[in-house]
Amino acid sequence: MPPFDTGVMAEVPYDTGVPAGVPFDPGAPALVLRLDRNPFHHGTLGAVRSLGRAGVEVHAVVESAASPVARSRHLRRAHVGPAGPIGPDALVDLLLRVSDRIGRRAVLIAMDDLSAIHTAARAPLLAARFHLPRQPPELPRLLADKAELAALCAAAGIAHPQTAVPSGPAEAADAVRRLGLPLVAKWTRPWLLPAAAGLRSTTLVRSPAAARRLSERAGAAGSRLLLQRYLPDAPDSDWFFHGCFTRGPSGAVCLLGGSGRKELSWPVRTGLTAKGSWQPNPEVEAAALRLVAHVGYRGILDLDFRRDPATGVHQLLDANPRPGAQFRLFTEPGGLDVVRALYLDLTGQRVVSGGGGPGRVFVAENYALLSALVGLRDLPARRSRPPGAVPRAGVETAWYAGDDLRPFLAMTRAWTGRGAAKAAHRLRAAARARRVRARPPSPRTGDAPTP
Repeated sequence: MPPFDTGVMAEVPYDTGVPAGVPFDPGAPALVLRLDRNPFHHGTLGAVRSLGRAGVEVHAVVESAASPVARSRHLRRAHVGPAGPIGPDALVDLLLRVSDRIGRRAVLIAMDDLSAIHTAARAPLLAARFHLPRQPPELPRLLADKAELAALCAAAGIAHPQTAVPSGPAEAADAVRRLGLPLVAKWTRPWLLPAAAGLRSTTLVRSPAAARRLSERAGAAGSRLLLQRYLPDAPDSDWFFHGCFTRGPSGAVCLLGGSGRKELSWPVRTGLTAKGSWQPNPEVEAAALRLVAHVGYRGILDLDFRRDPATGVHQLLDANPRPGAQFRLFTEPGGLDVVRALYLDLTGQRVVSGGGGPGRVFVAENYALLSALVGLRDLPARRSRPPGAVPRAGVETAWYAGDDLRPFLAMTRAWTGRGAAKAAHRLRAAARARRVRARPPSPRTGDAPTP
C-alpha cells in the first residue's frame, strides 16, 4: 500500500513494488548534523534513536558535549560544532575532520536549514566522504528562502499567501495598505539572522510603524524582509507534511510521506509542533507532491500549511529541506520513518513501505506543557477531533523513551534550570523596578535644600 492515499492523480509515484521483509543493512555509519545551538532540538535525538535502534553506528554534531542528545545510548560519538556562525567552506573543513574520526564513508543527515543548504552547495567536495542526496546545489536554499518559495508556488500552481518584499520603509507602508493588518513579517533567509541582532525570524506586525521599523533592520538581519498576508488561526487549521523523495526513471518518487495536524504549538498558534497527529489530508498531500515534481527535489522535506478560513484552501507557508523536529510522528509499525528511508536510499537499499500509521500522535513534552498552560482557554476546542479524523493509534514522545532515559533526564534538568534562571532574572528586574519607584525624586537644580 502507498504511505497515503491522496484521492487525486498524484504527480509523484510511490515505490511500493518490493515484498515486505527486505533486510535493513546498517553497515554504513551515519552523521546527524545540526549547526544551530538549540540544546532542546528533539528532532536530532529522534534521528539518533531511529538509526541507532536499527543497528547503525551513529555520530552527531551537536552544540556542546553537555547536550541531552550526547547522553543517548544510541549515539556512538558526539562531535562538538562551532561556537559561532559557520560558512560553507568552514563547514567542509569541520565535516572532513569528523569524517577522519569516523573512518568510513557515512550517510549525512542534515537536521537544520543551514546544514542542508551548505552541504548541498559543497556536495562535490563531500561526496567522497559522505552519502548525500544528488540534486541541484542551490535547490535547498531556494526552498528555504521565503521569497523564492512564493515564486516557486506561483510557478507550480500551489496556494500561498499573498506577499510583498519591500525595498525600504516607504514600500513597507504601501504593502501594509495593500495586504491589511495584521501581517506576518519574515526574514527571507532566516538562517542568516545573527544571534546578536535581537530579531525573530517571524513576527506578527500590527501597525504600519512596526512594518517600517522592521524594514529598516534588513541590514542587521542579513536578508530581505517579506510581508505576508495573515491567515487567522482557527481550530484544526494548521497542517504539515513530511516526505522522503528519491529519483526514479521518470522523475521524483515518494518513498514515504504523510500529512499531520498540529494540535498544540509553541509559541502558541505560531511555532513548532508541540503535539500533532498523523491525519490524511488529500489537499495537503497533493500540494506537497506537486511542489516536489516541479522542483525535482531529493531527500527529506518538511512543509507547513494553514487553511485559509475565507476560502477553505490550505496554503503553503514554509518549506524546510530537512526533517522537521516531529518527523517521528510518521513512523510505520515496522519502524520505517523518513530518516531511515533516506539512509536506505542513499546506501542503495530498497525502501519498502508497509503502510499503516495514520492516527499516531507525537508529543514534545516540554513544549506541549508550555503550550497547554499558556493556551489553556483554547485547549478544549483545539483538542477536539474534526469530522473524518483517524482515531488515535499510539503516542510517540520526543524525549521520554524506556530504552534511552538519559536524554530525557538531561533535558529535564536543563529545561528546569533555564526556567529557574529566567524566573530569577524576572524577579530581580521586578525588584529593581520597585526600588526605582520607591526612591524619592532627586532635588531639581536650583531648588533650595530642605531645612
